[in-house]
Amino acid sequence: MDIQNVLVKATTLSAEQVVSILKSNSAVRPVTIGEALAKREFSSADELVGELCKELGLEFIKDIPSNDILLDLIRDISINYAKQHGILPFKSDQESVTVLTSNPVNLKALDDLRVMFGKKIKPIVTTHLKLQDAINRVYEKSTSNLQGLDEIQEEDVDLEDNIIDLLEAGDDDAPVIKLVNSLLFRAVKEKASDIHIEPYERDMVVRFRIDGILFDIFKPPKRLQNSITSRIKVMANLNIAEKRLPQDGRIPLKLGGKDIDIRLSTVPTSNGERLVMRLQDRSNVVLELEQLGFSENNIRILGELLKRTDGIILVTGPTGSGKSTTLYAGLSKLNKTDVNILTIEDPVEQRIHGIGQVQVNAKIGLTFASGLRSFLRQDPDIIMVGEIRDLETCELAINASLTGHLVLSTLHTNDSAGAFPRMLDLGAEPFLIATSVAGVVAQRLIRVLCPHCKAPHDPTDFELQLLGLNRTHIRGAHVCKAVGCDNCNQKGYVGRTQIQEILNVTEDIRSMIMQRKDSATIKRQAVTAGMITFRDHGIQKVLNGITTMEELLNNTQLDI
Repeated sequence: MDIQNVLVKATTLSAEQVVSILKSNSAVRPVTIGEALAKREFSSADELVGELCKELGLEFIKDIPSNDILLDLIRDISINYAKQHGILPFKSDQESVTVLTSNPVNLKALDDLRVMFGKKIKPIVTTHLKLQDAINRVYEKSTSNLQGLDEIQEEDVDLEDNIIDLLEAGDDDAPVIKLVNSLLFRAVKEKASDIHIEPYERDMVVRFRIDGILFDIFKPPKRLQNSITSRIKVMANLNIAEKRLPQDGRIPLKLGGKDIDIRLSTVPTSNGERLVMRLQDRSNVVLELEQLGFSENNIRILGELLKRTDGIILVTGPTGSGKSTTLYAGLSKLNKTDVNILTIEDPVEQRIHGIGQVQVNAKIGLTFASGLRSFLRQDPDIIMVGEIRDLETCELAINASLTGHLVLSTLHTNDSAGAFPRMLDLGAEPFLIATSVAGVVAQRLIRVLCPHCKAPHDPTDFELQLLGLNRTHIRGAHVCKAVGCDNCNQKGYVGRTQIQEILNVTEDIRSMIMQRKDSATIKRQAVTAGMITFRDHGIQKVLNGITTMEELLNNTQLDI
């Protein structure tokens, strides 16, 4: 983990400030703070910032109880000022005001607050992302001053494209506008990845997908079905009169300082149109591989693959398994001034400075294949193709890799070895696949235990048998189970992490590809050569108390 880069991204400290802090020394400290931290292993930015604060004698807070922050403290501070300076008043007593900050050396902002409140200022350090999220939540609560789902006003959602109201909307339709906006507000607040609006014969159901699991949220009255559907379609600039054909649209939102991009899909059913909205937070920063859950061994293997100047690196997995996030992390690692990086994506989910990113637009003929063909005339060093979907794109990616370009792309397969039969199914020649593909990263997302309520678990012999373990394997381990508390909305889990398997294409595997061997045979050879499988990687996370046996069994299969 590059400590300097992580601190710059995790706080609002400048690069110069970080270097100055890490070089700070004293007569009693034989090494600099940077050297001391470099010898430690950190699993997250929170842990690194926490240790730095301990070295500097500063108080650090990991989880911010934003619901407990008094709104009176922020009344005279604009949200822009709070975000720009990375500060948020936290609590107050007769003598002092405690302030959250992601930049404890920003003395000017702290001094401004001292003058404003007329009290001493006590800074508590947190990470930039946690602070920004807390600012959004507190100011959303301040501006709306609302408690329930149905009370949220239309002004709470600011639409970039000046979305119009429903056609011929009158007083009777106003509650529908509030209802739709409240749904979007709540989905963003609860970090939902998808919103499902499902009509049935006598009712309709709204469900959120949170950490990969669908939850029923509420059931709007059936009489509002057409109005809700029309409102959402208007926001996405779709034809509200067309109810017989599927439609796709996009809704750009700005909500509480966050840029949210929503992809809408409508499908006609016998009970009305079914809507699914995929939410993408564009304000998220590109994560490092360490933060995604990669093991040290997998980071080393992927790092070696990324050092190549040619060949194809594939990231595989089902929809919603974090493939794009992994590609962005890899591109961020490769993004230097001496290389030309071009990407073609559908859609562009994260914008990275220094990289040319192109959005697919099938309506005007800009597809993965046509974009990739144009890229070869742009003198690229590295090319990222959002997905290999057809033979034309596959052949162009292979040709690009064989002519001295490093190509990164994704495929929809269940495991790493399945990438080769998939490319053969598309029609690619075995010898071209064998000579161009350098490695395959397959991944899954599994839920992470809530740190506030997880409890030790003594697994049964049957559970151990399912994972191929015995009592010796779990001696000294921290196997835990999900419980549920207010911090995780009684779910027992908060967020997700990755498990991966990385297949390096060796000479033996190339020979098998040439012979059109099945994926099971290729996988057995890769395991023999030392590949760590999904199940093995997941078992390590179970033994470290990161996830549960149940979650691992639900998301992986027995190794071949």
